[in-house]
Amino acid sequence: MDSIQDMDGGSNSHHHEMNMASSNNLIINTNSMNPATTLASAAGVAGTSSSSSSSSPASSSRYENQKRRDWNTFGQYLKNHRPPLSLSRCSGAHVLEFLRYLDQFGKTKVHTPICPFYGHPNPPAPCPCPLRQAWGSLDALIGRLRAAFEENGGKPEANPFGARAVRLYLREVRDLQSKARGISYEKKKRKRPPLPQQLPPPPLPPTVHHHPGQ
Repeated sequence: MDSIQDMDGGSNSHHHEMNMASSNNLIINTNSMNPATTLASAAGVAGTSSSSSSSSPASSSRYENQKRRDWNTFGQYLKNHRPPLSLSRCSGAHVLEFLRYLDQFGKTKVHTPICPFYGHPNPPAPCPCPLRQAWGSLDALIGRLRAAFEENGGKPEANPFGARAVRLYLREVRDLQSKARGISYEKKKRKRPPLPQQLPPPPLPPTVHHHPGQ
């Protein structure tokens, strides 16, 4: 784990370059971490490194830049952790702490069950329900950090961003927000074309019996 880059020091120059906003964003003004540090989730960017390989060069470059910003910001979060936390000691539980920490910077209204707008995708009036990070933003963020961890020397089997607890947490957030916001995150299943109807085999020709002497 000592070969993992940018997490345990030497990346301060990057933190002053992290001011970025996007239209479908996960934006963090981390004043408690670093006044100049922000974390943004670019709209329409895939959540895994493998999916970016089939996209356009501009989209791929945007994804790589965003991944680098996310990686640097997570490194800054570890440095400001109390007590400070090295990446080699980072577990799925620490990743969950990070995700919950991000909620304070969320922009997505998540209605509580007692709210009259619970389950309404377009509420007609404001309400006091809390703002949270959108599930899609968190899911994409974890995908980028999971890829960055391995690209910076981490072993796949030790990847805290791929921990079972993290997957379960994201699934829980997805289901909760889907019900609270009245929207579905389920992927539409393709309808399979109907199988061609098999015709019965043609009848066998009648057997002709030849009698001796005929």
